[in-house]
Amino acid sequence: MKALVYGGPGEKSWSEIPDPTIAGPRDAIVRVDAVTICGTDLHILGGDVPEVEPGRVLGHEAVGTVVAVGEGVANLTPGDRVLASCISACGVCRYCRDGVYGQCLGGGGWILGHTVDGVQAEYARIPFADLSTYRLPESVSDESAVLLADILPTSYEVGVLNGGVRPGDTVVVVGAGPIGLAAIQTARLFSPTHVIAVDKAQSRLDAAKRFGADLTVLADADPLDAVRAVTGGLGADVAIEAVGVPASFELCTTLVRPGGRVANIGVHGAPATLHLERLWIRDVTITTGLVDTRTTPKLLDMLVAGQLDTAHMVTHRYALEEIVEAYDVFARPAETGALKVVLTR
Repeated sequence: MKALVYGGPGEKSWSEIPDPTIAGPRDAIVRVDAVTICGTDLHILGGDVPEVEPGRVLGHEAVGTVVAVGEGVANLTPGDRVLASCISACGVCRYCRDGVYGQCLGGGGWILGHTVDGVQAEYARIPFADLSTYRLPESVSDESAVLLADILPTSYEVGVLNGGVRPGDTVVVVGAGPIGLAAIQTARLFSPTHVIAVDKAQSRLDAAKRFGADLTVLADADPLDAVRAVTGGLGADVAIEAVGVPASFELCTTLVRPGGRVANIGVHGAPATLHLERLWIRDVTITTGLVDTRTTPKLLDMLVAGQLDTAHMVTHRYALEEIVEAYDVFARPAETGALKVVLTR
């Protein structure tokens, strides 16, 4: 089969590799029907995730059709159409019993495209398949569903829920890429008074307005003045970091009000300065996190009910074998206008 293979920082190729096989009783083999590219994949290619070894198949977001299952898989049969979650869960370790699947001690967590071969391929092995896939109703398209593999639950859990967004809050989202847009959309579920988007690209700020931001600010302007103007000088109740660079994290700590919350979603590949000498006296809470995907079933229900819009996030579509070109487009959003890129068979 063909797959997108990581060759080390800056190196990738659409290469012929052996087909995946059942390696354990709880595995499933899935024919990949739709995949997308994540900002984390770009961090891997940038050398920010050194645990990923050359030769690894990248990708952790897919919709596919089950073609084979291990003898320990109870709830899937060949022919089932499923969403493959970015997080795998053994279901029995201490963290999985608490619903903290991202920290699984039994061989799960974020492993696809990280410590085991991922899903940017014609076929993929899905460990712990019963707990790491979700059957999809016919009413949900592959394109809509694939965005529930990572960005929607990540933004909702690590951004909105960790940030404690409440009715009447002012929420500022720094970074209006796919993760930031998903944070804007899911923050709106809690009826905040204002959702403010900050980004360097006007095209992404325009997209942020379509997804529910009522105020947008270019990062090179003065975001602090804009936030203070609608909060009586206080600052944001919740600041969500959705980029993963030191400047965006430090900006969030500047924009948040005393007693507010900073929720970091972005994947950081370099240290960020934490100005505790200024933050401690302001009662600021800072959270970080890897998604657990415990909310994926609820988000899927909301997608079916029409409460979430994922289709408008997809700006570019490619055939699976065009994935190298798709990476190039996704990596240059200011030039290409790319938000989310979806590849299908």
